[in-house]
Amino acid sequence: MKFHSFSFPKILALSLALLTAALAAPDREFKTTPVMRLETRALMQMLEVYHYNKDAVTAANYPQLISDFLAELDPQRLFFTAEDEKNFLKQYGARIETDLAYLGNIDIAFNIYRVYEQRVETRTSWIFQQLKQDFDFARQESYAPDRSKSPFPANTAEADDIWRRRIKYEILQDILSKKPADDAKTTVRKRYERMLKNMSDIESADVQEMYLTSLTRMYDPHSDYFSSETLQDFSIQIKLSLIGIGAVLSIEEDGNCVIREVVPGGPAFTSGQIHANDKILAVKQKDGETIEVVGMKLRRIVDMIRGEKNSVVTLTILPHDAVDATKTKEVMITRDLVKLNSSRASASVYDVPGENNQTVPVGVIVLNSFYGPSEDSTEAEAKSTATKDVAELIGKLKEQGIKGLVIDLRRNGGGLLTEAVDLTGLFVAKGPVVQVRDSLGQITVDSDNNSAVTYDGPLAILTSRFSASASEIFAGALQNYGRAVIIGDSSTHGKGTVQAVLEMKRFMPRLSQDITNTGAAKLTVQKFYLPNGSSTQMKGVIPDVTLPSIDDFLPIGEASLPHALVWDEIKSTSFKSRTLAPTFVKPLLQSSHERQNSLEEFAYLKKNIDWFKERQEQKTISLNLEQRQVLKQTDEEFKKKMDAERDTLAKANYVTRVVKLDSVLQTEASAPKVATATPTVDDPDSDGPDADSQSKLDVHLRETLRILSDALRLNPNPEYWADSNVPATVATKSHKG
Repeated sequence: MKFHSFSFPKILALSLALLTAALAAPDREFKTTPVMRLETRALMQMLEVYHYNKDAVTAANYPQLISDFLAELDPQRLFFTAEDEKNFLKQYGARIETDLAYLGNIDIAFNIYRVYEQRVETRTSWIFQQLKQDFDFARQESYAPDRSKSPFPANTAEADDIWRRRIKYEILQDILSKKPADDAKTTVRKRYERMLKNMSDIESADVQEMYLTSLTRMYDPHSDYFSSETLQDFSIQIKLSLIGIGAVLSIEEDGNCVIREVVPGGPAFTSGQIHANDKILAVKQKDGETIEVVGMKLRRIVDMIRGEKNSVVTLTILPHDAVDATKTKEVMITRDLVKLNSSRASASVYDVPGENNQTVPVGVIVLNSFYGPSEDSTEAEAKSTATKDVAELIGKLKEQGIKGLVIDLRRNGGGLLTEAVDLTGLFVAKGPVVQVRDSLGQITVDSDNNSAVTYDGPLAILTSRFSASASEIFAGALQNYGRAVIIGDSSTHGKGTVQAVLEMKRFMPRLSQDITNTGAAKLTVQKFYLPNGSSTQMKGVIPDVTLPSIDDFLPIGEASLPHALVWDEIKSTSFKSRTLAPTFVKPLLQSSHERQNSLEEFAYLKKNIDWFKERQEQKTISLNLEQRQVLKQTDEEFKKKMDAERDTLAKANYVTRVVKLDSVLQTEASAPKVATATPTVDDPDSDGPDADSQSKLDVHLRETLRILSDALRLNPNPEYWADSNVPATVATKSHKG
């Protein structure tokens, strides 16, 4: 049983991908096969025995599977009607548990899918007729582009009206992009022709995977059923052995292809133009046609993006923080293997303005994953681990005379739990780091057993909503020990669960062990807790100092996922708990709040956040051309103004010196000189991916450096920070630099 501490919801891993997929001839029979029966019954038993939340689904909950499966097929609630849902529940609701647990029968899924196909075919014919007509863009009406949380239309008449406005909305999007109306209609027609073709590629195994995944998602959002093909792709992703752009894809509730994770060191990462939660709208091969992928089967999207090393693929991206669907961009990516050196920890020294016109050297280490050597590591990389690399960088930063250290985890989505434990040990003496509880309630404690401390000086941890899993354990443990000031978004991601991939054939009857084409279940089997017993699930790690952030207004984090496991706590371990004293934190908060209310860069950040919130709150979009043109012009003028402000503010950036690992320096010295893109900070509160790297404005990092500088003035001894007897008279001057 192999455990993985990361989320992989409904994912075909694109990762580092080159796979020549041999697609089987579509199986259009849509019936429960003997193998499917065995797998379904095995999955039910696995959920009841191994899932951490095994009691989450009762007999009364099974009819919900119908509604969830309808939403899986029709995420935008456009093809089915409320009457369809009512009829399916009446016809199938009472028999679902018996079909699944005792018969292994999933014919319900196939019956519903046949109706779905009929609805799509009928609707597509209706759309083609509508496209022959003229549309009135002077009329005052609107459309809600995101219907993923809306109910199904009550009847066909209501569905017709929704679709009429949807088609009008799609045509208007192209018109706003300077495309003639007739060309826009042609684009829309091709989109739905492609949707029909994509639907014809759906096989019975795909329907099985969607239906059984809808079942596992009733237990929690990170549990999945993998078909045999998906299992193969997942295994390849874990080994990190293929060529591609270095990203993990999923299909979200709104039906779009979303970048779930950007792999550190991969081509997407080093481009600096692709970020987690961005949407891929279209894919283009070199000298090929741009093909829209909205509504396309995920496996086909993956195969289109994969390719040979050094080949180029162009992606049409809708950024995760875009508030207008017209704000797309094309990104050219050269496929390649993930370069480990690009993903490893990096460091810089910042000269932070201090008192009496003096500067304070503060080190910053950027750690984007808790990595270890992989099967494909070169001999030079074979000994690379996050802990060893950070230890080396700390040594070099000490030689530079740093007075404090910041660990930047804003892009860190997790990795190896063992590395999170070992890395914690660089900053604290022996002690527990994480508690892990399984479905039986048994608790194991992972501790740092090395009494040596690599860095005992002033420390701050910078986090974001993207900091997840192992990074939350690291930050949370240091917070428990009162070892560091935690700074960042209002919370981290809140991913406090562990998944295990269990192959079906191991749980099927002995007589069926010779069957080879079976899938697997990825089930949540454990939960993380900090040394003090608090779970990182849902709530994540709450910082000591919270900074204003666009992230807090995006659907990022465990709390935004349906059926997420709840936060809870268990008994504390025995450890020297010394959380930061309120009398120490209070003046840091006070000084930071003063700067947030006075510095121009926070005014700049607030204007961006307010603008973003206003656009996010607009659930409906006008279908009046004149109004949309005015809105588009207003947004463009706002962006131009913000870009100018950003460039002006960036002129006050602190003087910085880069510090590199010895092995990275050796590699660079022996490698041919080539121009490479500089990745930007994956933080919507920085300047963004298209800004010149020399004028980058990173508001959160600058404020973190100031806060640490304030802490140094309070007292440079971290032992003092957690001392509850800190004199109340101690105060810090507000640092304006």
